[in-house]
Amino acid sequence: MSYTLVLNPPIPIKFRLNLALKLFWILLFISIISLLVLYIFQVNSFTYENYLLKNQERKLTEIKKEKEVLEINFSRANSLVNMETYFQNQDFEKANQVKYIQILETSVVTK
Repeated sequence: MSYTLVLNPPIPIKFRLNLALKLFWILLFISIISLLVLYIFQVNSFTYENYLLKNQERKLTEIKKEKEVLEINFSRANSLVNMETYFQNQDFEKANQVKYIQILETSVVTK
């Protein structure tokens, strides 16, 4: 007489494989969706930073052009011709005779 003990597993093997396969597909689907969302956020961030960079470069070129115009205006305002006309308009007179003070070499200050 042969005594054999047969135990049936609580969960059939086929059901365990099916469950594992379903779990695998669910995790794969979740990871693909999360990577897709991450990709969309990264592309959005990249385009936003690219837009900011182009905007700053445009502002920089405008400021450079404005600087050149201001330098030209400054040089025109400080030219000798403009200074001469300014002095004439302010009723300055041209100095005809210039007399210098003669200081003795031995003393600088006297009381």
